[in-house]
Amino acid sequence: MKYEAPDTVEAAVGLLSSAQGTARVLAGGTDLLVQSRAGMVEPDLVVDIKRIAGMDAITEEDGGFRIGAAVSGAQLGEHDGVKAAWPGVVEGVELIGSTQVQGRATMIGNLCNGSPAADSVPAMIAAGATVHVVGPDGSRDVAVEEVVTGPGKLSLSKGELIASVFLPKPEAHSSDAYLRFIPRTEMDIAVVGAGVALTLDDSGTVSAARVALGAVAPTALLVDACAQAIVGTTLDDAALENLAAAASAACNPIDDKRGTIKYRTKVAGVLARRAAVIAKARAGETS
Repeated sequence: MKYEAPDTVEAAVGLLSSAQGTARVLAGGTDLLVQSRAGMVEPDLVVDIKRIAGMDAITEEDGGFRIGAAVSGAQLGEHDGVKAAWPGVVEGVELIGSTQVQGRATMIGNLCNGSPAADSVPAMIAAGATVHVVGPDGSRDVAVEEVVTGPGKLSLSKGELIASVFLPKPEAHSSDAYLRFIPRTEMDIAVVGAGVALTLDDSGTVSAARVALGAVAPTALLVDACAQAIVGTTLDDAALENLAAAASAACNPIDDKRGTIKYRTKVAGVLARRAAVIAKARAGETS
């Protein structure tokens, strides 16, 4: 295995583009190193991006936040601006591993691992986040929900890497929430995850919403039917029931040791409903 630590994005792209065999990007390494030690992956080239300027930075941009690919969960959780704007996204990131893992793990690494159960992904999708992809043919911005195409599979081409994620400026009276269910009290893989972001008008009615589910399909899902169920409502009981039904209907899960298809389908509706209630309460507190 060859290890490289370039100091520019262009150099990293060049290394990835010209690599013979399997090339992997190293940011936090909490997935890559574990998988390598277990023999699950054997990369011919590892490109460490932590020395590239800006990769470990959180910067304000157009009222939102640009978060570098090497920003750790611990770093994100200590950023007051991101926590205030997108508390649900921070909740999702802070559920990745232990306190020690939080010091290294990144949400872009969590995304690029390609797991349907990644905790940060539904929250980012609900927030309308985009990633900045850089490659040999230039750069492009991609919605988070379009990055993962299947378990362990990404829409990135050879030589491309994700340099940052952008969380947009939330509208007034907007907020989000992320919830997951796991078999244990902590440090486990989600049976189901649900992220909800919504906006309220002056009367307390939901004027816009995005709902995303994790661990219930080959990729995290943006469920338009869930948004349609609650937009134009005050999140009364009927709207919440419709939301739960839409979430359950969108599921296409598997049976495994963590949960059956029937159980995951039921829990998806329950978590979407609960996350929406939390998001609404938070949105009512914002200006």
